[in-house]
Amino acid sequence: MLVDGQSVNLQAKEFKLLRYLVEHAGQVVTRSLLFEAVWDYNFDPQTNVIDVHIARLRKKLEVEGKPNLIETVRGAGYRMIKLKA
Repeated sequence: MLVDGQSVNLQAKEFKLLRYLVEHAGQVVTRSLLFEAVWDYNFDPQTNVIDVHIARLRKKLEVEGKPNLIETVRGAGYRMIKLKA
């Protein structure tokens, strides 16, 4: 995958997470939905696995001077911003 012209390697779960967020761009996606869609498990509110993967994904998608593509929606989940074509 290329980000700002640079090759970025994503782990399988990171890619699956990114794909899910892109497919639902502009929508708030709950941690529960992400956990069930990407990990195929029932959500465990005690785990931080989603937070860790989102942080890694944000870092890999980061482009200096550009807004982060993945927003945290406090108390709700995450949202992938829609890019204008």
